[in-house]
Amino acid sequence: MAQPKIPVNLIMSKLAEDAEKAGTRAQKATDVLLGELDTQISATPHEIVYQEDRIKLKYYRPPGRVRIKTPLLLVYALINRETMLDLQPARSVVQNFMNEGIDFYMIDWGYPTRKDKFLTIDDHVNGYMDNVIDFIRAKHNLEKINLMGICMGGTFSVIYSALHPEKVKNLVTTVTPTNFDTDQGLLHIWMKDLDVDRMIDAHGNMPGDLLNFGFLLLNPAQLMINKYVGFLENMDNHKFVENFIRMEKWIFDSPDVPGETFRQFTKDCYQKNLLIQSKLMVGGRRVELKKITMPLLNYYGKYDHLVPPEACELLTGKVGSKDTTDICLDTGHIGIYVSSKCQKEFAPKIARWLKERDGEMKKDKRKKPSSGKPAGAKTKTAAAKAKTKTTSVKKKP
Repeated sequence: MAQPKIPVNLIMSKLAEDAEKAGTRAQKATDVLLGELDTQISATPHEIVYQEDRIKLKYYRPPGRVRIKTPLLLVYALINRETMLDLQPARSVVQNFMNEGIDFYMIDWGYPTRKDKFLTIDDHVNGYMDNVIDFIRAKHNLEKINLMGICMGGTFSVIYSALHPEKVKNLVTTVTPTNFDTDQGLLHIWMKDLDVDRMIDAHGNMPGDLLNFGFLLLNPAQLMINKYVGFLENMDNHKFVENFIRMEKWIFDSPDVPGETFRQFTKDCYQKNLLIQSKLMVGGRRVELKKITMPLLNYYGKYDHLVPPEACELLTGKVGSKDTTDICLDTGHIGIYVSSKCQKEFAPKIARWLKERDGEMKKDKRKKPSSGKPAGAKTKTAAAKAKTKTTSVKKKP
């Protein structure tokens, strides 16, 4: 029986063709990587209208008329930065909110230093957040504003809304952990046994780089191998490279977290699960979720490995509000904000939800919003704070 002949000519021809394609692709990748790249993040124009210590308040003015009378404040997590909401021009939550006609504010938590290591959850919620919200209320002459929180910032927003329900008209939470008694995801398992006292006593503040490394270890195959393989396969794609670099810039821009805040968040939330039980104490007051009586819209991701659905979905059943909505999207922790598919529905849905509940806000030109202080004193304080560059955090009594 005759042995089949090896088609050497065909093999060599295929190798030559592949080599030519690889050479062309390598040249194109070189042109892309050495050429001009637009990798700027948080590029949407904004004003800094309030500043206190390291905290800044960004204001984004809608390009057209304001279509929702009540302004919206977005509170991001202390981990990573709020620039995630304005990462790419075509997929920017910030721009989408502006296009919906929302008067939109966002807190920039800045970069904590050694002097911030003693700041607690109380300082952030009843201090910085309360001061910012009072500033916005005074500026717009309103009793209440809309509040939206993301991840840890969402947890802070839930706490704030329970302690100060008279200042919040509508509450939106996205990928917000409130029930920490779950074994879904490595993060919740690790945090239950974390020796946080030893870590904070050693470092002062929780190092952002250490946190970032821990997040990468939650899914090392995807976050440390596959994504860079994907980059090699697409490095001749100009738009892909720009978006890849933008994401890398955001991931590795990791501020430290004030030590005492991280200690309390780990112990009281991850290890004792006090929030969902309405047993959490902040500033000497118990955070009772039943006092959250304003409308609540609760977003979370079905495939979120950091804040799984089990950590989010109990909230609407624990609050006192009769107007609650849960929305679970088929995406992960970050995909809600950068996925082109989610962007088509995320911001527009929130805008419609807010518009339906906006109503006519009662204004009284003779008085400023009540805050436990005389109206005249409040106006002066808000105006002074708007110009202040460095002050100490002040908590309301």
